[in-house]
Amino acid sequence: MSLLMPAHNEEKNIGEAIRAALNLDYPDFEVIVIDDGSRDRTYEVALTFKDPRLKVVRIPHSGKARALNEGLKLSSGEIIVTTDADGMLEEKALKCLVGRFYADDVVGVGGQVRVVCGSFLEVIQDIEHLRIAMFRRAHELENLSVAPGPIAAFRRRALEAIGGFVNDPVEDYATTIALKGLGKVVYSPKARCWVRMPTTLVKLWRQRKRWFLGDLPKLGGGPLKEKVFLGISDAVALFDVLFPILAIFSGKFALLAVFLLFEILTMAAVVAVEGGSPVEVLAFPFVLWFLALFYLTLHVYGYLHLLLKQ
Repeated sequence: MSLLMPAHNEEKNIGEAIRAALNLDYPDFEVIVIDDGSRDRTYEVALTFKDPRLKVVRIPHSGKARALNEGLKLSSGEIIVTTDADGMLEEKALKCLVGRFYADDVVGVGGQVRVVCGSFLEVIQDIEHLRIAMFRRAHELENLSVAPGPIAAFRRRALEAIGGFVNDPVEDYATTIALKGLGKVVYSPKARCWVRMPTTLVKLWRQRKRWFLGDLPKLGGGPLKEKVFLGISDAVALFDVLFPILAIFSGKFALLAVFLLFEILTMAAVVAVEGGSPVEVLAFPFVLWFLALFYLTLHVYGYLHLLLKQ
């Protein structure tokens, strides 16, 4: 097992990420930190860890995919695991990932991403990831749409067959699509990584805009089910935005109460299965409205951006 950790200007987080990686419960693995031309002390902080399983290298800034490919060249494992320099892998994460390579045609495994919560915006993002985790457990256990960068594992031979990690603004999604041409990419719900997410609305918009604009062109040539799912999700988001407003202005408070109770019970089921807190259950109706409006706005922006480019 080789664990690749690309890092760019992660001085504040890299120490915690390396410490979590070195504490993984697995008999034989190496950790390779690739400092992608950081302008802060990321490289120096990484060098303070003295462990024979750890390698730290520095390359000129060239982007995450190229950093991962540099790490791939230096690695020796048959299974290549990726994580982020602001993420903390749970102790059993490697064992859970490896356990899902149950057949030769499984070329990749993705785990569950959770958010370290210090603000309400981070709680919102953790709720979002909990819902994603539940959806993947129910619908993508054997056919994962994306093996997420913070916690994913791949057969080395499969990565080498596609020429390494795909150089793309959303390298995890692009790499997953390429690997699906060789075999199956599956989900491991018990393999978890806790990550740090944007703490301001502006930073959140910039991050999700980059993700969506990177994903959108691929959806055009991707499976029909992904296009259909995107259309359905936008229709549901529009309903989630409009229904509470229309219910309030039309005086349908009993109907609104049923709707809110349904959403709370839905989130309670998610938390019971995936983990979480009572706060996330009670806050869910308000979080749902915010996320629906946020993503509906983002998707409309993305569609217009794509049309204007053509």
